[in-house]
Amino acid sequence: MYKTATDKTRKKLERLAWFLDSSIKVPGFNARFGLDGLIGLIPGVGDVISAWISSVVISEAARMGAPKILLLKMAFNVLIDTLLGAVPLVGDLFDFVWKSNQRNVRLLNQYLDSPRETVVNSRLFVWGMGIVLLGLVMLVGSGVFMLVQALINAVAT
Repeated sequence: MYKTATDKTRKKLERLAWFLDSSIKVPGFNARFGLDGLIGLIPGVGDVISAWISSVVISEAARMGAPKILLLKMAFNVLIDTLLGAVPLVGDLFDFVWKSNQRNVRLLNQYLDSPRETVVNSRLFVWGMGIVLLGLVMLVGSGVFMLVQALINAVAT
């Protein structure tokens, strides 16, 4: 049935991701969600539990030899799912749409099918995110600087 152990692992991860992200059909709509979205509804700990379960896909990818840059991109998907999923109501709706597990399995499959292209795309993504984060830090830093300067000027007058 399976040609290699890698094929068997791929199928298991695809099944897990489907179960977590798309196993339940919403009646009357062409929408699906999974156990991940339901667990995320548990106040306080649901998103943490979901992230812990999602780490299975990342750890299997590491075991299969995925490069660190790809693992970082996969971790980013889980981080976005966890952080935005923690926002009450809106985050729960986001949880049903983002499907980080299926994204990560798709990334792993792309890597296994064409490693060079996937690594290049992952590097570009990570560098892009680094630039965006640096820009945000600089923006917040300059805002704080201007705020402190305004306060000093207000106190000095």
